[in-house]
Amino acid sequence: MMSSTSYKEQQINNIVTPPVYNQKFLQYPAWLISILFHPLFITAYVGYYIIFIHPHYFSGFNSPQRLMVLVRILINMVAFPLLSVLLLKAVGFIDSVLLKTQKDRIIPYIACEIFFFWMYLVFRNQQEIPAILTTFIFGVFLASSAALIANIYNKISMHAIGCGGMTGILLVMNYAHPPSAVLIPLALSLLISGIVCTSRMIIGTHSPKEIYSGFVIGAISQAVAALWVM
Repeated sequence: MMSSTSYKEQQINNIVTPPVYNQKFLQYPAWLISILFHPLFITAYVGYYIIFIHPHYFSGFNSPQRLMVLVRILINMVAFPLLSVLLLKAVGFIDSVLLKTQKDRIIPYIACEIFFFWMYLVFRNQQEIPAILTTFIFGVFLASSAALIANIYNKISMHAIGCGGMTGILLVMNYAHPPSAVLIPLALSLLISGIVCTSRMIIGTHSPKEIYSGFVIGAISQAVAALWVM
């Protein structure tokens, strides 16, 4: 006959085991979502929206001109930062390209700040570039700077920072223009942010505190950038 202690242990196992299996099953789509919405890629997605989809900001640009602006963003804010991480891993300055530790994140943060600030300076000195794009890029720079400081205390989520920045710049657009122009993208941004941040917790790379603080930093950085640039 099974003892009462064994029965209780079996009950506990029956309760705990299904979530563990489910979590392992969910890790595969969670990793896919984390890759698709890497913070650097979010920068490219927002840039594409501002340049090609929003009905007002780049209305005076033809397709080749719009494409050239986007290519510059892709090179300076996506390709160069990714290449920097790969080079840092190759020379042994970081242990993993996934930047799993706070120590691994220090130099990549600094490298990204340099690229982001350079892109901000370039667009700021080109009067034909709409201020909203310059604002967004400056906000990304501010967020990376804040993340570097926050990294001293905890491993803040870069994915959450990216999602917060995406939502923050859409809120700025919503304040500056009629809500109908960005209401659906704003709702979509909140949905994506929820999915991405949940994915990071499913994988187990961040605590809720690191997620929430990252989102707040990303959003506030865009608000500060709007006050400075616009």
